[in-house]
Amino acid sequence: MDQNDRAPQVEIVEAGLLLRPWRPEDAEDVHRACQDPDIQRWTAVPAPYRLEHAIDFVTKIAPQAWATGTGAPFAVCDAVTGELVGSCGLATIDPSLKSTEVGYWTAPWARGRGVAVRATRAVCRWAFAECGLRRIIWQAEVGNHASRLVALRAGFLVEGRLRLARPHPRGGPDGWVGSLLPADLGAVPTGDAASVPADDTPDAGPAAPGSLAARHAAVFGSPQPILFARASDGTELRLRPVGEPDLDPIVRACRDPETIRWTTVPDPYQRSDAEFFVHEHGPTVWRQGTGALFAIADESDGYCGVMELRLSPTDPQTGNLGFMVAPQARGRGYCPAAVTAVCAWGFTALRMARIEWRANVGNTASRRAVEKAGFTFEGTARHALLHRGTRIDAWCGALLPEDIARPGTSG
Repeated sequence: MDQNDRAPQVEIVEAGLLLRPWRPEDAEDVHRACQDPDIQRWTAVPAPYRLEHAIDFVTKIAPQAWATGTGAPFAVCDAVTGELVGSCGLATIDPSLKSTEVGYWTAPWARGRGVAVRATRAVCRWAFAECGLRRIIWQAEVGNHASRLVALRAGFLVEGRLRLARPHPRGGPDGWVGSLLPADLGAVPTGDAASVPADDTPDAGPAAPGSLAARHAAVFGSPQPILFARASDGTELRLRPVGEPDLDPIVRACRDPETIRWTTVPDPYQRSDAEFFVHEHGPTVWRQGTGALFAIADESDGYCGVMELRLSPTDPQTGNLGFMVAPQARGRGYCPAAVTAVCAWGFTALRMARIEWRANVGNTASRRAVEKAGFTFEGTARHALLHRGTRIDAWCGALLPEDIARPGTSG
């Protein structure tokens, strides 16, 4: 492929978009778009992004990529108005492997219209048909759920994680990686399908693996929600992300003898343990899309406990529920109400099919709480848990979506 000869003539018109090589007159729009904090956070553009950076990109970097055959960067424009709405292109083209990597961003003024998905499909289709490429790779920092959602909706299979060669200065060390083969692309969209993002509503019925992954990317790409529940004594509860005000109450709760007896919190429990739990663990599981950690708070937003729903690494429709209730909140019906609220969110938002619970044999308070929320006790698993260096037996139970509406028993 002689990019030097073909670059000025390459145009892709598909799904309401016009994709073309960059032009000098695009510099001001590129500069304006790249002031966006999300573009600066999740891409490799300089920060702060100055007009000279944009001029250098459209007049030197992009044309050189075309001329050397190492890349194919496109300006993404509205096919009717010509307005710049994003960027999408190929980088690090390997002619021997016939492989490349795709990258994209959407201008802030064009978001919510499926621009990146449509542009990515169009560029990938062109790369396979016109350039003879066999594989296109996608990479993003773990936590960039918006990019992951685009990749999934474009047809990419997200295959795992890898350590990043050049982590973002304000980011983490790991990235997600996926790939697209020619067979993964469907037909060119027409009519309404050309401009409407893929449907991924929570009531769309049983989810195929691809749509389930897209649902998770959409959920974890948004701020963690606040859930509401009503305890049996009438108290209105809020389930929210853990925060700074929870540190001292967490320390007190985790030094309680019953907490130490039935959980695996460090013993002795230090404030540094609480700081890691609040500032590192909670945000990390949400950023990685592996689960959600909620603080149980009363009507005055006082800390009453924590509840964590973790996704199975092997079955994304199965989860595991764990919780701890602060001493002053025990016996008031807070835990069953919180269990019900978190599980209902798991079934609807994450499309889970089964939520499991395990506890040390003898932990009757934990068992009563989940049974009141509708869990079915399924038996005892021998040596299923490691508790402070010793293998112990565990009680096991599970909740299905149809169980959420029926009252549990007191055990």
